[in-house]
Amino acid sequence: MNIAFIGLGVMGFPMAGYLAAAGHQVCVYNRTIAKAEAWVRAHSGCHAATPAEAAKGVDIVFTCVGNDEDLREVTLGDKGVLHEMKPGAILVDHTTASAEVARELDQAARTRGLAFLDAPVSGGQAGAESGALSVMIGGTETDYARVRPVLGAYAKSQRLLGEVGSGQLAKMVNQIAIAGLVQGLAEAVHFVRRSGLDGEAVFDVIQHGAAGSWQMVNRHQTMLADSYDFGFAVDWMRKDLQIALNEARRNGARLPVTALVDQFYADVQAEGGGRLDTSSLLKRLEKGQ
Repeated sequence: MNIAFIGLGVMGFPMAGYLAAAGHQVCVYNRTIAKAEAWVRAHSGCHAATPAEAAKGVDIVFTCVGNDEDLREVTLGDKGVLHEMKPGAILVDHTTASAEVARELDQAARTRGLAFLDAPVSGGQAGAESGALSVMIGGTETDYARVRPVLGAYAKSQRLLGEVGSGQLAKMVNQIAIAGLVQGLAEAVHFVRRSGLDGEAVFDVIQHGAAGSWQMVNRHQTMLADSYDFGFAVDWMRKDLQIALNEARRNGARLPVTALVDQFYADVQAEGGGRLDTSSLLKRLEKGQ
């Protein structure tokens, strides 16, 4: 298929690469042109000067950018993809954004004879690079059926969860669950250190039991080594948690642990750790915060 991919960050760059490797004709756009040029050198395809130019005449446009406003800019802005997509084409958004903007884009797409799916992903940079992401999707069965085999290029699992906005709501659930897990793991590592136990030995045993989690398996060693450059940044996590907390205020859900962990991440940011990965919650415990 002819595909445009908008946004070549740590997630988008490898995801677009998997689409090219699967045999699709891929044209990319990135705000930093040098990154788009690097992608073309690595994967062939082409790059465009604007999102609209990349989207012209293609079957599917994928977006994977920073936040709601970035998403509006590359879709609805003067040079946004919705101005050039051909009738019947589909816009698939992988950005972690609000359910509100997903519904807004769906309406804008429908008025132009286009289709839309919100499809945030989980798995982090490692999942994107290994082609093993989980994709949470909101939209219609018909639209999802059109893109399902294409998503398979980088999705380990994918599921349609309901109407437009459902994918973003599911991603909020994902981030809510992660927030508490990472804080719990940080406290466990902190306790291990204070108790004098062999951390490697302890986590080697308990990761196979009821306490085990993806975070424990993939982060306990780096946390024990005081190394925090291995994943999703604190700045991004706070953005995601704010989306979840705003939605909770709207729907009446009570998220006391999520709100508390969000403030712990604010402490990390205040100490200059916004670009550290989310496991850096341990740093604030070690500093006595």
